[in-house]
Amino acid sequence: MVTLIRTLADHSDDVNCCAFSSSLLATCSLDKTVHLYSLNDFNELPYSPLKCHTYAVHCCCFSPSGHVLASCSTDGTTVLWNTQTGHILAVLNQPSGSPVRVCRFSPDSTYLVSGAADGTVVSWNMQTYKLFRCGSVKDGSLVACAFSPNGSIFVTGSSCGDLTVWDDKMRCLHSEKAHDLGITCCDFSSQPISDGEHGPQYFRMASCGQDCQIKLWVTTLTDFLGFELKYKCTLSGHCAPVLSCAFSYDGQMLVSGSVDKSVIVYEPNTGSILHTLTHHTRYVTTCAFAPNILLLATGSMDKTVNIWQFDMKAHCQGRPEDEPKHFIEDWSEEEVSLWLCAQGLKDLVGIFKMNNIDGKELLNLTKESLTDDLKIESLGLRSKVLRKIEELKVKVESLSSGIPDEFLCPITRELMKEPVIASDGYSYEKEAIESWISKKKRTSPMTNLVLPSLVLTPNRTLKMAIDRWLETHQK
Repeated sequence: MVTLIRTLADHSDDVNCCAFSSSLLATCSLDKTVHLYSLNDFNELPYSPLKCHTYAVHCCCFSPSGHVLASCSTDGTTVLWNTQTGHILAVLNQPSGSPVRVCRFSPDSTYLVSGAADGTVVSWNMQTYKLFRCGSVKDGSLVACAFSPNGSIFVTGSSCGDLTVWDDKMRCLHSEKAHDLGITCCDFSSQPISDGEHGPQYFRMASCGQDCQIKLWVTTLTDFLGFELKYKCTLSGHCAPVLSCAFSYDGQMLVSGSVDKSVIVYEPNTGSILHTLTHHTRYVTTCAFAPNILLLATGSMDKTVNIWQFDMKAHCQGRPEDEPKHFIEDWSEEEVSLWLCAQGLKDLVGIFKMNNIDGKELLNLTKESLTDDLKIESLGLRSKVLRKIEELKVKVESLSSGIPDEFLCPITRELMKEPVIASDGYSYEKEAIESWISKKKRTSPMTNLVLPSLVLTPNRTLKMAIDRWLETHQK
């Protein structure tokens, strides 16, 4: 179930983009302004709207920590804002002076990428606010950009329909025509698909365009194979150009907004439509999920931003990996096969079927049975299967207890009492992440990237949500 909980109508012209941090929502518009709202009550912050741009603001995005907001404009600039004060940190001028259409932070906040109407793409050093590298595409305006979760690559999309892949040194790795009439948006799922314990990581990506299509891709970058971009499937549902797409924080939903005025929420593993939202009265130009709770924002040419809340129980229904344990034990061999495919283990389906592995057998698999009975020779594959089964059991335990997964600390898997946001953008129990850091682990527990900062910020929004949940469930 999806509920419309708030409509924001503070812009005086088309809404072009909306973005979440763990505590704030930002929106920008043709009216040259950026508005900031608290997720506690969706009231506008005292120093909002932010005014600096002299022409339309096309895009806005938060740094992973949420401390910096970037906005870019037709005026050829990308402005960096302090989200705690609303003060300007820097004004980055596109070298060509061309209108800037899109901007994105790297996952470790080291760089900001800005793409312009003349096809130039610039990487800015976020320590010095100076230009780091510059590149360009052959044809069209750059209108879309997304970083892979590990920051090793980023993808740009052009108005001519090309997807171009760049590494972190701004070297072009790959380019291909993806949408005949032009790309409008692209996004990576934050959840990588790992091929064994030491194997390469595959990342799911979505793109959408003027051809009314949403396409799903799988990408990987390895030292041996180089870069690969594989087309997987096309999602249907819209009858007009698709202007925006975004994955939920857990990778289990994909949302899109279209010229047909509708918002569609998909289950990306199967391509099935979970929800169709038709509240906007004009083109839906932007959509974004919150990073740690099931909130969705959609913006439109009707000058409004709608805030939608998903029911946790409804979100979990219909996904085999999230069913309570007694249901998993009742899984058929076919349901186990579907689960394997969802975990990126499609190659093992035949082996599991040959050995009649149903739900009960799945939960009882061990390292020995995978080696001796199923004859899986690859240590990486065996490790991945056992890890996925263990994750399945952990999810089952949290769902059986009724605790929403986002309320659990990623380190301890226990209900958070004092949630804090680390510089990787994820929330943890304060004591757990402090213990993690004290053991000289400067890497993120979630991404394995080096933490750009050791600053921990209280996540009051999540704390309030947990307190409300406890009040409801402890009566």
